[in-house]
Amino acid sequence: MLDVISESGKDVISIGKIGDLFVERGITKSIKTKGNEDGINRIIEEINQDTKGLIFTNLVDFDMLYGHRNNIDGYARALEYFDNRLPEIINNMKETDLLIITSDHGNDPSTPSTDHSREYTPILVYGKNIKQNVNLGTRQTYADISATILEILGLEILIGESFYSQFK
Repeated sequence: MLDVISESGKDVISIGKIGDLFVERGITKSIKTKGNEDGINRIIEEINQDTKGLIFTNLVDFDMLYGHRNNIDGYARALEYFDNRLPEIINNMKETDLLIITSDHGNDPSTPSTDHSREYTPILVYGKNIKQNVNLGTRQTYADISATILEILGLEILIGESFYSQFK
């Protein structure tokens, strides 16, 4: 997906450890961060740069500081912090921007293991001009997110099934 987007001439901005995860492949600008607060600040900065394409962010504290360390209280505080900053992200979004919130895997800090603990991940979609309260159901594959992003950008879907028609 990142290759398709960047090869089409659109931006692929990675924030956090995204560049490392994808070995910088298909990324047009890579921004390293120092935790969730820095990541959220960088998201807002990039939204205001009038990016044309994708801003792809990993808020690493959820995973590295809390989830894999079974730190329930820290995880809860990180969620509360993100929830409190979310209106700021939304208020900076343009009319045509779309926000997709998900995770790369399940990592419940309350389970005995410090490894990945869930098979399903949440998908929350927000945009100022999309249908509200749409249940996207249980998706067959995580690739449905990339299919949706590619369809929104008017690009060829490589794998997965777009759910864009459900909320546009």
